Amino acid sequence: MLIATDPSTGQVVREIRPATAAGVDTALAAAEAARAAWRSRGLEGRAETLRAVAADLRSRADELAPLMTQEMGKPITEARGEVEKAAWCAEHYADHAAAYLAPQEIASDATRSYVQHLPLGTVLGILPWNAPFWLALRFAAPALMAGNTAVLKHDPHVPGCAAAIGEVFARALSATGAPHGVFRNLPLETADVADVIRDRRVQAVSFTGSSRGGAAVASVAAAEIKPAVLELGGSDPCVVLADADLDAAADTIALSRIINAGQSCIAAKRVVVEDAVHDALVERLADRLAALKVGDPHDPATQVGPIARAELRENLHRQVTETVAAGARLRLGGVLPGGPGWFYPPTLLDDVTAEMTAACEETFGPVLVVMRAADADEALAAANATEYGLAASIWTTPERGEAMAREIVAGQVSVNGIVKTDPRLPSGGVKRSGYGRELGPHGIREFVNVQQVWVGPRQA
Repeated sequence: MLIATDPSTGQVVREIRPATAAGVDTALAAAEAARAAWRSRGLEGRAETLRAVAADLRSRADELAPLMTQEMGKPITEARGEVEKAAWCAEHYADHAAAYLAPQEIASDATRSYVQHLPLGTVLGILPWNAPFWLALRFAAPALMAGNTAVLKHDPHVPGCAAAIGEVFARALSATGAPHGVFRNLPLETADVADVIRDRRVQAVSFTGSSRGGAAVASVAAAEIKPAVLELGGSDPCVVLADADLDAAADTIALSRIINAGQSCIAAKRVVVEDAVHDALVERLADRLAALKVGDPHDPATQVGPIARAELRENLHRQVTETVAAGARLRLGGVLPGGPGWFYPPTLLDDVTAEMTAACEETFGPVLVVMRAADADEALAAANATEYGLAASIWTTPERGEAMAREIVAGQVSVNGIVKTDPRLPSGGVKRSGYGRELGPHGIREFVNVQQVWVGPRQA
């Protein structure tokens, strides 16, 4: 049974039976059957459907956003913003897929030679709970516009969100006369996913989640010789140098750390501060975190909602207590609140060193870790001293920041700004943060056959 629990109360709000073996077969058969007709619609025909998806998302935002708030605790204002961002992603690929996938002429000994980008078939998306609508469109919009069909296996803790996403696509497909098998929501227990990856009707896999989960998915896909894109965990560094605008840095770092109650792979998690401005920045961060309103995510005034599940909060608190026991200074928070729900206060840990738990492990919650560095070189070394390489940010002069970005081992670097995902720009990691890219022109080319065409006769 797929069970959704309201993390602000601890009460079960939804139970959905997972698909049977027959249901899985029906979904994959429908995706397979829809491939030829979907491909033959061409880019303009597929764009019409994606624009209908965007319009449906926007028109139903007031009923879709509360599903996220209810099932995984996202504050309602953030949830509404997520629905809008998902719609934007659908529109972006509807508008730009033709340019992203345009044939590329390459001179050779042929009369004409070029590369064209052709669909692979059916792509399976395996997604986490923390951004249910955005991550679904981030996976589906480029895959569909490239001419593939898509099957969504969402996290079992957000079954209502997954069902609603399936309904959005079903309405858009009907409205535009496209085959219903083009996009299917497939409610499954996690243990049953491997068999779907192995199914001959699945040609590729997109996975977002933990490094452990990504390793499991990658091993199955590799054994079947199927391409995969993995967007995994992060312990994102934020480097603040002595020449930074400290007020702007503090505003952005605090915001980055508490979006979705800090439950984001690309949130600023380790703030590495040059010693000359360490104390001044920590004071600013403490002031901003202390002013945040924690509470009922259904209340528009709430800025920090609950942690999604009890075991996630327990693990977060373990990381905090172990780090304090190892000698870190607890400047704010760090105490489990009483009452219902799985809330955790904004927490500030100072004087954290590289061997402490909160510096070594990914923290998934509103816990900000501050580390000292003697100078820029030491700060850069600390930023890279992690098994992850998802994203990073640097606060300094623009010129210095751009030079340092080349030395940061991460798939994404922001200079004097927040780390975010944007349909226009590629996103993804290195090291244990995964491989492949999503979004932008790079993302839509992950699940295509990059086919070389050589047309004779041969030229001298």
